[in-house]
Amino acid sequence: MTTEPILIWGAGAIGGTLGAYWARAGIPVLLVDIVPEHVEACRTTGLSITGPIDNFTQVIPAVTPAELTGTYKRIVLAVKAGATDAAVAALSPHLAPDGYVLSAQNGLNEIAIAAVVGAERTMGCFVNFGADWHGPGEILYGNEGAVVVGEIDGQITPRAIEMHKLLLVFEQKSILTTNIWGYLWGKLSYGAMLFGTALTQDSMSANFADPDRLVVWLALGQEVAAVAAARGVKTLGFGEFDPMVFAPGQPEYPQIETIAWLADYTSKTAKTHSGIWRDLAVRKRKTEVDPQIGIIAALGREAGVPTPAVETLVTLIHDIEDGRRPQSPETLKVLIDRCKSVLTTA
Repeated sequence: MTTEPILIWGAGAIGGTLGAYWARAGIPVLLVDIVPEHVEACRTTGLSITGPIDNFTQVIPAVTPAELTGTYKRIVLAVKAGATDAAVAALSPHLAPDGYVLSAQNGLNEIAIAAVVGAERTMGCFVNFGADWHGPGEILYGNEGAVVVGEIDGQITPRAIEMHKLLLVFEQKSILTTNIWGYLWGKLSYGAMLFGTALTQDSMSANFADPDRLVVWLALGQEVAAVAAARGVKTLGFGEFDPMVFAPGQPEYPQIETIAWLADYTSKTAKTHSGIWRDLAVRKRKTEVDPQIGIIAALGREAGVPTPAVETLVTLIHDIEDGRRPQSPETLKVLIDRCKSVLTTA
């Protein structure tokens, strides 16, 4: 492997965790982040990874975008989905002609990245470990999870093999795949449900365990699966979460079992609430609902697939962001009622 640093653009929950593990293993890393206090902490006192999985502090070279110079062959993009366009515009001058951008994000950001730097310089990554940025130099690593990497055209290339080896340093069960879109769409099914859990103050596990809310998770899973199927994507999951059980024409009982597994799975992590909930309840900031979930409705319209539950969810998240509704059972009930209508008429 080259001694050139891996440039990680966005040193928050995902990027910071990856960077800390790579740096601890002696792999050259350079973090880029827009929060000056976080950058200063990482390069001086160090980035602290805490939680039930690991506890260590690692000093890592870090700069703000304004301080960055040079070009790099490997850039890991780990910003919030909503910041993708701005980040890609800023990092593009620093991408070597023979380099690539790895999207270590939630959503289908590979589409936006490829539109700017080219599909041949874009690589996909599915990340499902639980982590939260708690402040300058502080990240909670709440639970281990699947990490999958692959070229967006499905080819197994030397650079994908190299990146897979790097990811194995962090997660020993990391996977190299020929179907990265399947994993990304599969996570969208789960991701849509997580946005639903953020409509109240309840934990992820409490949401998935409540039989009155089951209709929401079924409707969201089915709509995402229908859009994926219309685009010719065979979705893939993690653990016992198989998004294909929500595909058109599939029986309901395996779907119910999958939601029960999610209730159990989310009860065993130090991260009791999603990052979406944290954005709304703690940080009081906009979520990634449009690039992560709104895109499902947009792609559904292109394919002629209706997504009323997804569209209602997006509207409710915006209502909370803009102060028109609270995170409350009453807000969730709006989605429950819509999903009941959707499943009744399906």
